Amino acid sequence: MEPLLIDPQVFSDDRGFFFESFSHRRFEELVDGHVNFVQDNHSRSVRGTLRGLHYQLPPAPQGKLVRVSRGAVFDVAVDIRRSSPTFGAWVGYELTEDNFQQLWIPSGFAHGFLALTDLADVQYKTTEYYAAELDRSLRWDDPDIGIEWPLGDVTPIVSPKDQAAPSLVDADLFD
Repeated sequence: MEPLLIDPQVFSDDRGFFFESFSHRRFEELVDGHVNFVQDNHSRSVRGTLRGLHYQLPPAPQGKLVRVSRGAVFDVAVDIRRSSPTFGAWVGYELTEDNFQQLWIPSGFAHGFLALTDLADVQYKTTEYYAAELDRSLRWDDPDIGIEWPLGDVTPIVSPKDQAAPSLVDADLFD
């Protein structure tokens, strides 16, 4: 599986909007496979916060379905499967409360995002429970990956853990 940008059908009128933020049947049709989500997470970040690049190793690798319910983020997935023809490649999309788009990030990919608005609420479903002993990170600014973060003149706010993350060549990865 590869990352997939999902556009849900949104019904809007002068009262507001309605959309199915998740339908198991529709999701499995889109990804052409069985996916079981076990945990929902919610993070709030201030403008300039850069979280990632995070992933979880086997035997409990996490796939993630990410959406933004407030504000906007630049959301990134990096292929960390050594055997993949796209190893080290990344995709990035702006997810916003207004475009309703969601990003499916299958296991074998690292995930990160940059908050683009004063506040950004990111909600994501995971296919495995969090396991601290399997939790890993990659450097967000690794030149071998070359993510083009839309920083402008913003200095990113990065946690000490993420700042100390190894580069792609030194990290524990997927085969």
